[in-house]
Order: sequence, then structure tokens, then C-alpha cells
Amino acid sequence: MSTKEVESVESILNKLPTKDRNFLMQVLYGRLPHYRLGPSKDSLKTVTDLEIVSCQFSCNEEQLRPPRKVTVGLLQNKLPIDTWAPITEMRKAMYTMAKEVLEVAHAGGVNVFCFQEAWNMPFAFCTREKFPWCEYAEEAETGPTTEFLKKLAGQYNMVIISPILERDVQHGDVLWNTAVIIDNHGDYLGKHRKNHIPRVGDFNESTYYFEGNTGHPVFETEFGKIAVNICYGRHHPLNWLGFGLNGAEIVFNPSATVGALSEPLWGVEARNAAIANSYYTCAINRVGTEVFKNEFTSGDGRPAHKDFGHFYGSSYVAAPDGTRSPGLSRTRNGLLIAELDLNMCRQVRDVWGFQMTRRLEMYAELLNRSTKMDFKPQVVKKSS
Repeated sequence: MSTKEVESVESILNKLPTKDRNFLMQVLYGRLPHYRLGPSKDSLKTVTDLEIVSCQFSCNEEQLRPPRKVTVGLLQNKLPIDTWAPITEMRKAMYTMAKEVLEVAHAGGVNVFCFQEAWNMPFAFCTREKFPWCEYAEEAETGPTTEFLKKLAGQYNMVIISPILERDVQHGDVLWNTAVIIDNHGDYLGKHRKNHIPRVGDFNESTYYFEGNTGHPVFETEFGKIAVNICYGRHHPLNWLGFGLNGAEIVFNPSATVGALSEPLWGVEARNAAIANSYYTCAINRVGTEVFKNEFTSGDGRPAHKDFGHFYGSSYVAAPDGTRSPGLSRTRNGLLIAELDLNMCRQVRDVWGFQMTRRLEMYAELLNRSTKMDFKPQVVKKSS
């Protein structure tokens, strides 16, 4: 860990006098969620320096509907071994870490757990090298990572979202950036492929895979309707809208993004989506700096380098009313556990009326016209 990296925004705010800090936190984060006592770390053997934050979002108690409480768990983690370690060793290390953290999450009452983007491998898509990175790809439904997590999902009665590099053996061995959803009975429920692929800076992902073809699926689970907006899709408001139109109540955003590029946007986008679509959002980012053996460049004028930059973590949860949890550390492994009441989604819709007042038919007509070759923007000019 670089000594130059700040631990977190909250670590700076905590230096303020209590009254000032509380006021500023309320202005920045909204009505703060209640903190809960987190689970014990006693079961952790190989995972070191794990920060655990546990909080609770509440809403009004209703007369006709009972509370619909769901607890989510978000994991951000560094690679436990060097990027160039053999694939079998990397998988073993990642699976060991995952098993320990899932046990802690289960003790914390987690119902739905989400890993970070491409969680079981180095985020090597900056290198543009095909070997050995393409060898990490596996089948979504029957691959080793899915089979490993199926057992733990059933054991812990937990829905698990597992973002992986997918190999579609039925369609020419094509690669995809994919999130696999395993239900709480240990069964494969489905998958979603990343809708938007970055072509900026070191994010050379289109060297490996293109835009997904699964639309905006929402997965109905025993713990609510969930969706997955993978990484770069968070920059596209209509992508968030698509999951909302299909009825999502919680949208997870597993990501891998670095401070020099996106950190000013990070705390805004998922929170904005929660407000605009009246659902919960869960933003998960990688943490740490991953160094590779060979130098690479990205045609941006920078000298050749061996790392992507600092993945700044800062994972958080945002609620439909705009409140959000504090972020996890910018430098440490972290598990964020948040209890949500899904009744808040409808309550916020009733108060703000965003779904009632939006103009989908008007937007659809403009979007349809904008795709035509003869499209002319509606610009009003002063007549001469």
C-alpha cells in the first residue's frame, strides 16, 4: 500500500469536532443509516486486514405490508498473491479467501452477497496480452468458480453474485464479462453480460470482449428482485433505467476503477441511479494496486508502465431516498453489510412521483429519431 493514499473520505471527516462532523455527514450522505454490530472475524485465517462495516437503512412502518428486510454483503479485496502466479494457485488463494469471507457474511446475516468485477483473477485487461489471461475464462453455468460457489450458496442460504470472465463454448469460445447469479439453494439462476465496454486510458477491455447481449435482466429471488449493472455501465443513465423498468429493487454495480480516472464520479453515479429509479444500489470497487510483469502502454502519451493505477475501493450502498452508507476504505480489504427494507422503494415513489411524472413516450420518440441517418437536433435559432 502506498503511504500517499488516503485511507478514506470518512477518515478525514472523523477528524472534525463531533457536531461539525455529524452535520457535514448529514449534508453529504443524507439521513445516516444506523450502525449495527458487525460479525466476528474469528473465522478468518488467511484474509488479513479486513474492515467490516455493518449498517441498517430504515423506512416508515406500514399498516398493510410487513417490512421486507434484506441484508446485502459487498466485498472489496486485493489480490492475495502476485498477478503472475499460476492460475491454479490464484484460484486456490481466491477461493480460500472467498470461503472465509462468506462465512463471516453468513454470521452477519447476509442474504445477498456480491463480489467485485472479475473477482477471481487479476484485472489484466490493461495489458492487451491474451496469455495467460484468457485461460481464466470459464463457462458461466458449469465452470469451476460457479460450482465452488453453488455449495456455499446452498450451505449459507445466500444468493451469490459472481462476476467472472466467461467463455461461451457453445458459440465459438467467445469471451464475455459476465455476472453469474446463484440462488440461495445453490442453483444457477442466470447471468448478465456487461452492456458497456470502456475504451479509455488503460481500460483496453475490447481486446478481450465486446458489449453484452443479455439486455437488462432482473432476477427474482427469495430476497427481492435484483439486477447487476457491471462497472462501466454505471456511466450510462439509461442502463440504470433499463433495470428499473424491469422491476429491480436492488441493483449491484461490481466494478474495477482507478482513482486518476473516475474517483470524483464514484460517489455520485450509483447514488444518483438510486434516486432516479427508486431502488437500492450497491457499488463495489476493487482495492489496491495490481502490478504485472510486462510493461504496457495505451496510446495516451504516458510512458510504459506495469500497473493500472490504484483501485480505490470505497464501496457503498445508496437508498431510494438518496441516503447512503459511508464508504469502505480506499486501501484495505473490506466487507460492507447493510440491512435494507425494500418497502422504501414504493414509499419513495409515492413521495416523489418520479415514475408518475417521467415522460417515457416522449424520450422514446426522441431516442428513436436520433438513431436515424437523417436526424436533425431540435435547436431553435434566432431568425435572421
